[in-house]
Amino acid sequence: MPNELKLFTGNANQVLAAEIAEYLQVPLGEAEVGRFADKEIFVQINENVRGADVFVIQPTCPPVNDNLMELLIMIDALKRASAQRITAVLPYYGYARQDRKIQPRVPITAKLVADLLTAAGTHRVVALDLHAGQIQGFFNIPVDHLFAAPVLIEYLSKKDLNDFVVVSPDAGGVERARAIAKRLHAGLAIVDKRREGANVSVFMHLIGDVRGKDVVVIDDMIDTAGTLIQAVDALKREGAQRMIACGVHPVLSGPAVARLEGSPLEEMVVTNSIPIAPEKLSPKITVLSVAPLLGEAIHRIHTETSVSTLFV
Repeated sequence: MPNELKLFTGNANQVLAAEIAEYLQVPLGEAEVGRFADKEIFVQINENVRGADVFVIQPTCPPVNDNLMELLIMIDALKRASAQRITAVLPYYGYARQDRKIQPRVPITAKLVADLLTAAGTHRVVALDLHAGQIQGFFNIPVDHLFAAPVLIEYLSKKDLNDFVVVSPDAGGVERARAIAKRLHAGLAIVDKRREGANVSVFMHLIGDVRGKDVVVIDDMIDTAGTLIQAVDALKREGAQRMIACGVHPVLSGPAVARLEGSPLEEMVVTNSIPIAPEKLSPKITVLSVAPLLGEAIHRIHTETSVSTLFV
């Protein structure tokens, strides 16, 4: 029999962690994750974890550095408390966009984060829709890379869409968009853009036909929504009808919500991998839960059964 399953969470996304615990019918572990007067992070595990199979659910979403340090310190505390195996469950992997050197003398911070997690004592990582698949290779420990596609596909399949086309807003997301289009028996189009700086992009041209059709724009994350809205405007000029956007991670920085509300988008579908602050909620935003997906993956890892069959 596998060792006892235990779930813990920091402060990053306690609602998602509670949903996962409910799915697994396992209570969240008792842990205090707070701050000293000087803002240093304090962690104390308030129950026995010796010999346990522990999963720490903590997206490293904004505030990224605080949530990352909480995760690292919790892992260190669990390691020193003699947990048998520690799995970091990252519904969102912060710093994932810094995955390669694109200019001289810049870091590869996604690799640094992988090194920090390993050095802290992590035995395994579960990640959801990494911005770049090669991040799996930054680790020398097992990584289970999950995809929210089944959750999005289930929702989109119930929408009344007319002869619709799945659109990738950039070349990097083509594989994701193609996989979803295939499952939904939809067409595929690609927006070709050129990035001129951080969070700045310029639309170039559209590859594919969207005239008179409904479109679903698929991306892994919605940050400032600049790329998304440029793509939507271009699709509108090309004659697209109804337009829906899907993004796994709702980072929603700066003007993202204002851009969304002022756009011709009918709806933006995201997941709860990152909690959305109340002031950023909009009638156009639909939030789907990835708790069953993550919960099932945790169950299969704990029982040493296949995770990949979740996506067949």
